[in-house]
Amino acid sequence: MRYLLIFLLALTSAASQAEVMDQSPAGFTSRSVHVSTAAPDQVWQGLTKDIGKWWNADHTFSGDAENLFLEAEAGEEFGEKLPGGGTVTHMEVVYAEKGKVLRLRGGLGPLQAMALVGVMTVELAAVEAGTELTVTYVVGGYAPNGLEGLAGPVDGVVVDQFKGLVAYLAR
Repeated sequence: MRYLLIFLLALTSAASQAEVMDQSPAGFTSRSVHVSTAAPDQVWQGLTKDIGKWWNADHTFSGDAENLFLEAEAGEEFGEKLPGGGTVTHMEVVYAEKGKVLRLRGGLGPLQAMALVGVMTVELAAVEAGTELTVTYVVGGYAPNGLEGLAGPVDGVVVDQFKGLVAYLAR
């Protein structure tokens, strides 16, 4: 019964506060709040060292989330090893304060090939239920048809990834 309650908490709280905060032809801001029953140090471990265990493989270049890695130090990367050789940098770590804040710069998925800058900030805060994760992804730059049409789909992908983290931590 305890595991069922944790699972339901993970499903409901992960999506309860997700939204596109603003959008224009030049950019958008996505923000979501997720709650994990795990302590901040456990969330940090899951967020960084265990990323290949919860990231959706559909949102990788290799088709295998186990190929992902994230070194949580400024100047390092959230990257992926490709089969047969090669790598992809998804985002660069620009700020890492263990158990508190992880900030990455880069475009996820198809945003990588566009003239855009994206900054994702993941803030961790201890709360009575465990840890609250606030994920903000700000994207701006040039796209021939504007960026408004990308805001909703990108927000959905980011929310799904962090739902995956919360579910992973609840196991």
